[in-house]
Amino acid sequence: MYKSYSIKDIFILKTDEIVKVKGWVQSRRDSKTGFSFINMKDGSCGQTLQIIAKNSLKNYFTEVIKLTKDCSLEVEGKIIVSQGSKQTIEIASTSIKIIGWIKKSENYPISSKKHSLEFLRNHLHLRSRTNVIGAISRVRHQLFHAIHDFFYKRNFFWLNTPILTSNDCEGGGQLFEVNNTNQKKKFFKDKTFLTVSGQFHLESYCMSMSKVYSFGPSFRAERSNTYRHLSEFWMLEAEIAFANLQDSIEIAKDLLHSSIQNIIKQCEKDLLILEFFSGTKLLENLKKFLLKKFVCIEYTEAINILEKSNKKFEEKAKWGIDLQSEHERFLCEDYFSSPLIIKNYPKAIKPFYMKINDDSDTVAGADIIIPGIGEIVGGGQREERPEVLEHRMKEHSNMTNNLSWYQDLRDYGTVPHSGFGMGFERLLSYVTGSKNIRDVSPFPRTPGKLLL
Repeated sequence: MYKSYSIKDIFILKTDEIVKVKGWVQSRRDSKTGFSFINMKDGSCGQTLQIIAKNSLKNYFTEVIKLTKDCSLEVEGKIIVSQGSKQTIEIASTSIKIIGWIKKSENYPISSKKHSLEFLRNHLHLRSRTNVIGAISRVRHQLFHAIHDFFYKRNFFWLNTPILTSNDCEGGGQLFEVNNTNQKKKFFKDKTFLTVSGQFHLESYCMSMSKVYSFGPSFRAERSNTYRHLSEFWMLEAEIAFANLQDSIEIAKDLLHSSIQNIIKQCEKDLLILEFFSGTKLLENLKKFLLKKFVCIEYTEAINILEKSNKKFEEKAKWGIDLQSEHERFLCEDYFSSPLIIKNYPKAIKPFYMKINDDSDTVAGADIIIPGIGEIVGGGQREERPEVLEHRMKEHSNMTNNLSWYQDLRDYGTVPHSGFGMGFERLLSYVTGSKNIRDVSPFPRTPGKLLL
């Protein structure tokens, strides 16, 4: 009886072991001396496994020599030392069973040639079969694990915040409203939306469990078709009790470093696949990121630098504006050439819940910007003073509905607390070197695109 193994596991087994492996054909090359080389993969790793198929196999002439890319196979055979230079081991097959053929292979869109990422976006259900999307998908999986592991080791509690909500945490009004009717009556009493953030719900548990985080999907009905926006994306959010702005900044910095270190260690082969595809020095750039110190400046200093620069921006920089992507990337990539933290923004451009600083004009908020991506983390200290929060909520009259419970968190045992949110796909874009965020989401949702 042959024991089944993944290709990833086969590469750590000893030679002469008898194995069974299942996967998909990547290529087939026939020798004039009566056998074929079949490279197959199963997605467990970025490597392919070479199969030696001799013409003595009972189905060699009827099936094996007709195999094309992505036909599915079950192979039985012995692990032997490879005579070629491109692999250390290979399988001398004793049986090859074809499980699934590629019908009309001449029309099959995922051929052996290199496809552009733009082309692959039009074939979302098939693009994971390519080396580049397979590598991104494995890195995505590992990055999820690395983030959860980071918070677990620091005694944070994971909380699944609601996807259905009645409030707009960000105050921007860019929410997807859910059809809240069930035949003749509403299912929920209040207007219902898909969440843009779980922060408010996290804060309620933060007031009893001290350190909590959520990690799940978020939604924004923003009609933006840029390379860095999605309508559905994953958001990491953390809230820490008895913490100020600097405390949350330090945790966010540690999270970025820890996650990138983990990916370099666990996903080196996939990063090399992505390097080859993009023609960039991805691995080297990630290692350089870990060596660079974060520059931290005040919003006011950032505006002064922008005003004095000779750079022509689409939107002129002046105190009081919300910094645009072009401003952030100039500061991060051109001026400092380093990861950048900008803090203490004007209160008028930040949400009502951010703590007002002693100058009464700014709030204790901060954004982290990294090269090539722009803003990746946003957060700050929350306003814990009951009377100040109440006043701020009245200033934003549209935020008072359904948020009396949020005021309760300040009236009943308030404490200083701080937190941040990080766009998961933006971090994934950075560690994979992807230029378009749609390439790191398995099924990207953007305005006008809901094909699958």
